[in-house]
Amino acid sequence: MNVNIDFYYQKRYTIFKRIHNASNVEKLGMAFLMACLTGLLAQIILPLPWTPVPITGQTFGALISGLFLGKRFGVLSQIIYILGGILGINWFAEMTSGLSIFLGSTFGYFIGFIFAAAFIGHMSEKYAQSRKFKKMSILMLIANFGCIYIPGLIGLGVWIYFTQGTFPDIITLIMMGLAPFVIGDLFKIWGAATLSKVVLPK
Repeated sequence: MNVNIDFYYQKRYTIFKRIHNASNVEKLGMAFLMACLTGLLAQIILPLPWTPVPITGQTFGALISGLFLGKRFGVLSQIIYILGGILGINWFAEMTSGLSIFLGSTFGYFIGFIFAAAFIGHMSEKYAQSRKFKKMSILMLIANFGCIYIPGLIGLGVWIYFTQGTFPDIITLIMMGLAPFVIGDLFKIWGAATLSKVVLPK
């Protein structure tokens, strides 16, 4: 049993070291693959009738990009995802693309993906103990509800102002851009923290 555990610990350390010691070209390839994963997760979608912001899986991709690729290339993966979508790759939600989609109601959330990847990547790289389940869960909560939702709600409010001529009150904004997503996001956070515990060395 101890032999198996030791082998498991050694194997995950070897994989982690291989990823972080990879060449910049290899890391660029991994960043592109993570952007593809984010695009695939964006197709897991549940539209809501009272808000232009749908429930999607793409926030999970943003959270784990920093976790596995670190700050620089985690951020790069989300930039690739955003720029690819703007330039015509149909991997935004509902297989859409284009500048108009990026500048729409979810503009702030896209920007938040970059912030979340930077925050998680920085903490995971600098503090090995942060990769434990409880600590990573707290960091994921901060990244998800701070790094993503603060710019997300600001962007949604600005979009409503420009499309409807009035800025929504804070309760309306929360009901449209935050409250419907809390339960699903908690599952994503739990899943990302579990991956951190199982896959990454401490």
